[in-house]
Amino acid sequence: MASQKKIACIGAGYVGGPTMAVIAQKCPQCTVTVVDINQKRINVWNSDTLPFYEPGLDDIVNTVRGKNLFFSTEVEKAIIENDIIFIAVNTPTKDYGVGKNMAADLQHWETIARQIRNVARSNKIIIEKSTLPVKTAEAMEIILNTGSQFHFEVMSNPEFLAEGTAVNNLLSPDRVLIGSRETESGQKARNELVEIYKSWVPLEKIITTNTFSAELTKLVSNAFLAQRVSSINAVSAICEATGADVDEVSKAVGADSRIGAKFLKASVGFGGSCFRKDILNLVYICRMYHLHEIATYFENIINMNSFQQQRFVDNIVQSMFNTVAGRKICMLGCAFKACTDDVRDSPALSVATTLIAEKANLVISDPKAMTNMKAALGDLKNVEFIDDPYQAAKKCHAIVIITEWDVYATLDYKKLFDRMVKPAYLFDGRNMVNRKTCYDIGFNVYSIGKEPLIH
Repeated sequence: MASQKKIACIGAGYVGGPTMAVIAQKCPQCTVTVVDINQKRINVWNSDTLPFYEPGLDDIVNTVRGKNLFFSTEVEKAIIENDIIFIAVNTPTKDYGVGKNMAADLQHWETIARQIRNVARSNKIIIEKSTLPVKTAEAMEIILNTGSQFHFEVMSNPEFLAEGTAVNNLLSPDRVLIGSRETESGQKARNELVEIYKSWVPLEKIITTNTFSAELTKLVSNAFLAQRVSSINAVSAICEATGADVDEVSKAVGADSRIGAKFLKASVGFGGSCFRKDILNLVYICRMYHLHEIATYFENIINMNSFQQQRFVDNIVQSMFNTVAGRKICMLGCAFKACTDDVRDSPALSVATTLIAEKANLVISDPKAMTNMKAALGDLKNVEFIDDPYQAAKKCHAIVIITEWDVYATLDYKKLFDRMVKPAYLFDGRNMVNRKTCYDIGFNVYSIGKEPLIH
């Protein structure tokens, strides 16, 4: 069993909150404090409604909050009182200066490093939890250990969480990665962190590396996952042109044990806060080291994703007699994936803004992400938000499926069809519906990577 430890996490977002909640649950002998300068966010963590939707998280937080898990805005107090400090602050892409639109903006990191150095009254173990460029830990060590009487050991412990399954990812991880220096103090700090995770993670799943390898692994992991999505989406375009079926191709390709079936599901494209940001960060790193061909290779993963989303919208417009102006279109799903309320970089944003520019009238429905989508799109006269998909489809010319919520596979499409303007169109961006059934009902059906079924 792990020994008594006092742990703090600076940053109460998608990574810090769930990670610390699970550590608190699995290490009841440890005291865990999550701090953030955003008072409103901390208030929400201390309320009955958490800041975001994540299946299973409420139950864990409710069992440990107030016992050995605490949420606070007292950042300096947390720095002083805790021996192990995770940092899980946002690392957005720079929108200014050198590396604009590619490099990670690390100004928050530098500010936190200086704050820790100025406030700390004892030695600390500092743990990178956010996704960061290679050698960020080294830069942080320089800042922390310059002019301080205390020693700061900085390690990399990147998260591998997928929104919608984050709790399960934490409880039963494929691996826990810990990167540290190979010095005596680095190995001692590494063992401290291993002891925490060992409380519930099998030792064989805890991978230790040098710091640089750990930092790079997170970027490469997301690039590989996104690459698979872009690859099968590229194949979907070939399938539509040749009469092949992308699901059949994907199944056969994925049956090869060297390849595997995961992330080979054709769709309107990937989204979320990580893939695009992390790949562009990797592209920037490659360019910094003059690896231009490699930078171009990874950048094309992003280009293919943008192409797939544009191709999907172009197909909608072209299929509806080259204009959607004045047409009413029902968009089912706006979260970037099922089981989350997150719309950051969601394909729905790209599709919606393009259709709005084409003067379509949108009706958007989603089980969890409506509030965030409203905030992302702003106050637009030709956009409605309706919870009930049957009501949302009323008098619409087309249904567009963007998010793979299970409910969309089980809707009564005959009931939807009867409420729509004819001819009625169904554009399935996730290949969720029974195409033949919907065609027999009367829909003109357009699926990703398949020949359309048109009356």
